[in-house]
Amino acid sequence: MGSIIMNEFGLFEAKNKLSELVSRAEKGEEILITRHGFPVARLLPARRPYDPEKARAAIDEMRRISQGVTLGDLTLKELTNAGRKY
Repeated sequence: MGSIIMNEFGLFEAKNKLSELVSRAEKGEEILITRHGFPVARLLPARRPYDPEKARAAIDEMRRISQGVTLGDLTLKELTNAGRKY
């Protein structure tokens, strides 16, 4: 998603265009609703629900990328102990 561009609508206009504004928010747009020129509410896109298939695919990809990656001569215990010094 790119940068969010906020558009401003007065309450009366927002009420009359609610369906359109919800569709725009769903696409990532942020809508500012004003009353007499003062901001009173923002209409934002909702977070997408957790998708276990996407999460599993991401984990599988991280595992694939990390195959063959080593710590050289270092051990995990040495790195842990070094981190505790700070």
